[in-house]
Amino acid sequence: MKKLLLALTTFAVLAAGCSAGRSSAPADKAEGQAAGQEGAAKKRIALILPEKIGVNPFFQQMDEGAKKAGEEFGAEVKSIESTDHGAIEENLRVAVAENYDLIITSSFESEDALKKVAAENPDKNFAIIDTVVDLPNVRSVTFREQEAAYLMGAAAGLATKTNKVGMVVAMDIPLLKKWTGGFQEGMKATNPNAEFLVNYVGSFSDPAKAKELALLQASKGADFINGAAAVGDLGVFEAAKEKGFFTSGQDVDRTTIDPEHIVLSQLKGTDAAAYETVKSFVEGSFKPGVVTYGLKEKGVGVTYVTHESKTPLNAFIGQEVIDKVKAINDEIVAGTRKVPDSFE
Repeated sequence: MKKLLLALTTFAVLAAGCSAGRSSAPADKAEGQAAGQEGAAKKRIALILPEKIGVNPFFQQMDEGAKKAGEEFGAEVKSIESTDHGAIEENLRVAVAENYDLIITSSFESEDALKKVAAENPDKNFAIIDTVVDLPNVRSVTFREQEAAYLMGAAAGLATKTNKVGMVVAMDIPLLKKWTGGFQEGMKATNPNAEFLVNYVGSFSDPAKAKELALLQASKGADFINGAAAVGDLGVFEAAKEKGFFTSGQDVDRTTIDPEHIVLSQLKGTDAAAYETVKSFVEGSFKPGVVTYGLKEKGVGVTYVTHESKTPLNAFIGQEVIDKVKAINDEIVAGTRKVPDSFE
């Protein structure tokens, strides 16, 4: 709210700056212009995050990727944190009022706010990471998470000793079916006899509930439980340490937290997505529409399979399992093995 008040008090000065020649024209009109001309004003880019940095690594690495690109390509990048989801629209409007050249936000929490603000400002460039907003001035960056989830499920199906595999998921919503559906398909491909247990937390930020559900699945015999509950994964990790089952994390390499129990991580390159978005805008190739990152583009992956890890491979998984899953990855990248885009 302090940022909003500051923006409102300085709006008149900023508006004068707009008329003095700071361009807010769409990127397609700017294509072909040299981004690095001597004396050219720096591009100003705002990253509107739907929560505070440091709560969820998903947004932490997005912040890092955008700022890295800003440093490398000479753009001014400012991250604006939202205290709650209700503040997202306010922050988007602040960024418009402050005349940022590109405004980036993220995730389904920001969809409604961006639809409203982008529609009201058709000459302003926007981008959203991890969901789609279908407007002519918005670039939507999405991921084929189902491909990485398929690899994770394949590994779990090969590694399980009890033939019972669990998954604790944030919410039962269409978006997350890419995780549950991809995982289940991969598990069935390598172990059709394995039983799949799935429970939903009902929130992205409830470790206590996630822990309770993980303990429930462990009591039913699951020896591998995939965490897919955002901040709730911390509760799954606690349960794994207490009961001795094996688990996995999301978005970044979580094996470093507890290598004895966290044996895999499903990776999502939100840092790469933010980096490439800033890079394309500065270089003049930014266009609206949908851009998708999957295994082929290395936008998603799994530790030890597509990406190296600082943590030694746990014996529960083992190199033989990794080698088999690497072969599956190669087939998906080559297009000889298909992973569905959506799941019922």
